Amino acid sequence: MEPADLALSRDMIVVLGLVGFTMAMFMTDRIRADATALVVLVALGLFGIVPASRLFDGFAGNAVISLMATMVLAAGLDRTGALNRVAQNLLRWSNGLESRLLLIASGVAAGLSAFMQNPAVTALMLPVASRLAGRTGISLSRLLLPIAAAVLMGGSLTMIGSSPLILLNDLLVAANRHLPPGVDALQPLPLFAPLPIGIALVLLSLVYWHFGARRWLADDALKGVAPARTDSYFAKAYGIEGELWELTLTPDSPLVGMAVGEAESQPGTPLFLALATGGDARLAPPADERLWVGSVIGVMGPAQAIQDYAQKNLLRVSGRLRQFADLFNPARAGISEAVVPPTSSFVGRRPEELRLRKRAGISLLAINRDNQVWRENLRRIPLKAGDLLVFHSVWTDLAQAAESRDFVVVTDYPKDEQRPHKLGWAVSIFVATMALAFSTLVPVPLALMAGAAALLVTGVLDMDEAYAAISWRSVFLMACLIPLGWAMDATGAANWVAQHTLARLGPDTPLWALQFALGLLTALFALVIGNVGATVIMVPMAINLALAADGSPGAFALVAALAATNNFVSASNPVLAMVAGPAGYTGRDFWRTGWPLTLAYLVVTVGMVHLIEPWIAR
Repeated sequence: MEPADLALSRDMIVVLGLVGFTMAMFMTDRIRADATALVVLVALGLFGIVPASRLFDGFAGNAVISLMATMVLAAGLDRTGALNRVAQNLLRWSNGLESRLLLIASGVAAGLSAFMQNPAVTALMLPVASRLAGRTGISLSRLLLPIAAAVLMGGSLTMIGSSPLILLNDLLVAANRHLPPGVDALQPLPLFAPLPIGIALVLLSLVYWHFGARRWLADDALKGVAPARTDSYFAKAYGIEGELWELTLTPDSPLVGMAVGEAESQPGTPLFLALATGGDARLAPPADERLWVGSVIGVMGPAQAIQDYAQKNLLRVSGRLRQFADLFNPARAGISEAVVPPTSSFVGRRPEELRLRKRAGISLLAINRDNQVWRENLRRIPLKAGDLLVFHSVWTDLAQAAESRDFVVVTDYPKDEQRPHKLGWAVSIFVATMALAFSTLVPVPLALMAGAAALLVTGVLDMDEAYAAISWRSVFLMACLIPLGWAMDATGAANWVAQHTLARLGPDTPLWALQFALGLLTALFALVIGNVGATVIMVPMAINLALAADGSPGAFALVAALAATNNFVSASNPVLAMVAGPAGYTGRDFWRTGWPLTLAYLVVTVGMVHLIEPWIAR
């Protein structure tokens, strides 16, 4: 069929319009990504593009079930300390040598990302890298980006390592409903189908950083937390310095009757870290708590500044900690850094709305965004993904708040593993789950969910912890966008785009060149609309492009799914967004190191897909 014979129908126009709407909203962030996906889902139903009986099938699809199960399995390993044990061995294996440390840490991160979602692996490796930086003196900025690249590469080792590959099998099966007569049905790919490609990509990452690109990363001691030098680090990076003092309100103090938030907003006020009133002492006093005669405020600041503040506000000064000696014990409380991941509910909200002091016992001391530090009027600054937040808190309160996964603590701080006695169960269940999934005795989603159920039955996790382990924002985004991929295929919009693309490239274009162009276009889409959106839109187009060019639909679809993760140049990638703040990376760092890696990733992917194409086509 000639492209000229393919007329745009009303349904095609609607679907392509929804694709454009999705891209525009993801680019401008006028509407949250998951809310945009919901609008698209509803529009597909209202326009009758997807039947109402199938509209919400994405929520029960294999891709969504697999995503949820892998998150729960990862939480089980984390809860028992299995992952931290691996991290503790990194120093022993590397002997403190930077090149060996980087090689081993990146290899471990890549291996973990084969079975865990990329953001989850990144969240695990952040405090690990911080600990390594502190004990070796190596700048965190020289560790995190190579580790992040390894995480992204490692996600291509299995079909459950990244969201695009999890989605791929569902899209392949859905495409069978609209294949031309005589074309063989597309089969789901087995768990380790992309393993040769993934190994080649991981090796590419290790070689790339080991033999050259590492020199492009600045060796800046201020980039990243080094636990062994925490006090000097926070002083240099944020100006958070001085000693701890106790200030007691006298009857004549103008602060009497003020709320903590009101007193803090006055010029020249030191950091308010604790408050004791009527014998009740606590860290992180809520902003609405009142100051009364006899109240004792725990503050931090230089001696002269504290004296001036106390004299101005008629406060009694004590450099000896009587009320807060136990609370300020470094083994119990201290300063930490945490990064806001893209899936956090904090994104777009102001700290005053979050009420961290009242709800979690955490004081927000500073915000670091793109190497610009804010310490004034923090309560009114809307938070963004990748923001680095500086906290002061009791360590146990911090650990409990971090379970919400709204922030990832970068600083290595004292904390106890909750269920180390369940370590054997967690590891055994994980190994058995992977073996069952690889055996093909049962579908992969069923094997993964069986593993998640086993964690609950054996007490490794309870049900509430399993719910908390799941990033519902990611689940909702994927489930709502899946029908858009179906609609691209069912309406013929994907075929229309594929035919016109092939006509402009020419019928004699080699298949490898078509795949390279497809991968490059998918990578560009992923920069704008994320890896899930790019996969949903581009996989149906890849299948139709393969059919039009007489290629392998499975191979073309795999190229598109792998290319959707090929984003090493922008913080729109959740993994890069998570490491940008802790390591102090700028957009220039990502562009300088990312573009060569992006092109090399694409070349290796297309080349390896050609090598294993007979296996994919079976």
